[in-house]
Amino acid sequence: MWRDWVLVGVLAPVALLEGLLRPDLQWRAVSVVVTIGLVLTLLWRRTRPLLMLVIAFGVTGLAPLVVGGDPSLYTMACLLLLPYALVRWGSGREAAAGLVVMLVSIGFSTVPARTPVADAVGAFSLMLAAVALGVAFRYRAVVRVRELDRVKLLERERLARDLHDTVAHHVSAMAIRAQAGLATGTPDAAAESLRVIEAEASRTLQEMRAMVRVLRRDESGEAQPTGHLADLERLAGDVRSGARVEVELMGDLDDLHPSTTAAIYRIAQESVTNARRHARNASRITIRVTGENTSVRLWVNDDGDAGPAATPGYGLLGMMERAELLGGGFQAGPGEGGWTVSAVLPRTGAAT
Repeated sequence: MWRDWVLVGVLAPVALLEGLLRPDLQWRAVSVVVTIGLVLTLLWRRTRPLLMLVIAFGVTGLAPLVVGGDPSLYTMACLLLLPYALVRWGSGREAAAGLVVMLVSIGFSTVPARTPVADAVGAFSLMLAAVALGVAFRYRAVVRVRELDRVKLLERERLARDLHDTVAHHVSAMAIRAQAGLATGTPDAAAESLRVIEAEASRTLQEMRAMVRVLRRDESGEAQPTGHLADLERLAGDVRSGARVEVELMGDLDDLHPSTTAAIYRIAQESVTNARRHARNASRITIRVTGENTSVRLWVNDDGDAGPAATPGYGLLGMMERAELLGGGFQAGPGEGGWTVSAVLPRTGAAT
């Protein structure tokens, strides 16, 4: 990475400057060459952490035997980044092997006439601190990846619900109107059906474009839910696509969180779609939204023949998930005269 190149670009001149200015340095040329060579291992510390650590500890352990003294510079302290990199980006086996290499190197350095025990303990403590820091950052990265995966999963589920609700509602309206036009068999009825189908297709495109805008995010980087209470009026009074819909808005419905209004609209939309597709002999669908102090209640009912409770499909599952993600409740089943859907959602829209 570019940061590694910058690091090497800074440390190499520092090593050269230290080699020129330190008066107590015996093996000046060897020290500078060895230090700059080991600094270069930092370039591969992310991709080959174990190999770079073995090279660094091997050179620092053998160099005193070859030259008959300690040629290390203070700049070699940067090599503490190698133990950190080993546990940060290396595999478990690489980390275990690297730990053995470090222990052997420290033990070898404590041989008489070499490094004093106190200095070896200090070096071991520094390496242990670097390893601990690498473990902490690795754990942090793992937690972040898991959180991102969870957020992506929630986004995919939300998108699946929006696609299902939007497409199912408008396509069902087009299918119902097309069947009505075919059953009538007159040119005027066919033309009217085509006009309804064209209007529903336009609405579908509008909502699909709205979802695409959500996926692209706004300038603040936050996804804005689609669907508002005002959109419920579009569901009302359209008898051309099946049973007519009546909308009742009651109580305090101001200052609702966008997530709450979006959930209300999508649950109501899916409930209307299900009623028009499955309710037998239904002529009216009632949507009632009631604002309370801390919550909002949604009630959707049709006047068709009540049937047995069906196995929940994607529509009911999506409505249930919307309510639960906001910390609310959801129920659906045979009710007053037909099928009833009810949901209680918090006004603040806080997910749990």
